[in-house]
Amino acid sequence: MKVLIVDDHLLFRQGLVSLLRSEPDIDVCGQAGTVAEAVEAARRLQPDMIIMDFGLPDGKGSDAAQAILAENPNCKILFLTVHADDSELFAAVRSGATGFLLKNAPIEKFLEAIHSVYEGQIALSADMTRRILKEFSRSETGHQTPRDAFLNLSQRELEVLRELANGASNQEIATKLFLSENTVKRHVHSILDKLNLTNRREAAKYARDAGLR
Repeated sequence: MKVLIVDDHLLFRQGLVSLLRSEPDIDVCGQAGTVAEAVEAARRLQPDMIIMDFGLPDGKGSDAAQAILAENPNCKILFLTVHADDSELFAAVRSGATGFLLKNAPIEKFLEAIHSVYEGQIALSADMTRRILKEFSRSETGHQTPRDAFLNLSQRELEVLRELANGASNQEIATKLFLSENTVKRHVHSILDKLNLTNRREAAKYARDAGLR
């Protein structure tokens, strides 16, 4: 399998490269240290799998994962992170990743997770699985208010949603927030996905009803 490693800590990244290159069925095809580098490298190298750090200098790994999977939905993504808080875990799952592992996991567990994700399985610990099911159950039973749902959005997504509530177009949002239109479109797509809505009009109404103006 062709594997791309994305982590902003060079020493840790090189350690992963050395480890994986000792595996006969793994070809480390490239490395990246930022969201922008990850998206560009994935587009250029077309890896089978990406091993991704969650926190990157220019954004979150989940943002990179979402952008990459939009272009290459067959790519598998395994997140490695120091902390396993709920916000990171849920963001990783929403991005389309199918693996989530702590960086202090044993090497054997790490290699097992790589192969499981590559074969189309989900690599999550029992604790992480319970937390995801609990969150799903909470959402399904209607215990999550609009304000609760906003907690799932990043600060930038909240800014974009606020502009949507005020009726702004993508171009107007891009100008006001100093973003490209493509970036705004990605944020809108992420907002709709996280709030389980189908279009920007629904998102605008949702935000207005919740008092986000």
